[in-house]
Amino acid sequence: MDFDIEKVSGIGEYAKKNLLEDGEKKGIVFQAPNERAFAVWHFGKTLEVRTDSNLAKLLTEKYETVMQSRYFGRGGIEIVLSGQIPEEEIYDLVRLSYNLTVE
Repeated sequence: MDFDIEKVSGIGEYAKKNLLEDGEKKGIVFQAPNERAFAVWHFGKTLEVRTDSNLAKLLTEKYETVMQSRYFGRGGIEIVLSGQIPEEEIYDLVRLSYNLTVE
C-alpha cells in the first residue's frame, strides 16, 4: 500500500522533507507550519504518526501491524502498510497527528 497525503482532508499547510539514511532517500517527513514533524512515511513500508498514549495502546492491542514509533517514540505509532488498517482510519490518524502537532 502506498501512502498519498493528498488524499487526507482537513489538514492545513505542510512541508515535505526527505528522510535520508546513509545519504540515500528512504522516505518523506511531513512537517506542520511550526516545522515539527507530524508524519513519517518510509516508502512502501510503514507510516509513523504522532498520537496520545491511550490511543497508541488501544491500536497496538487491536492491530498486530501497529507498534511504537521509532521516530516519535512513546508519542506515536508506526503502522505497517499491509492493508490490515482501513485507509480511512489511517487518514484519520494522520489528521489527528497534524492537529496534535500544530497545537
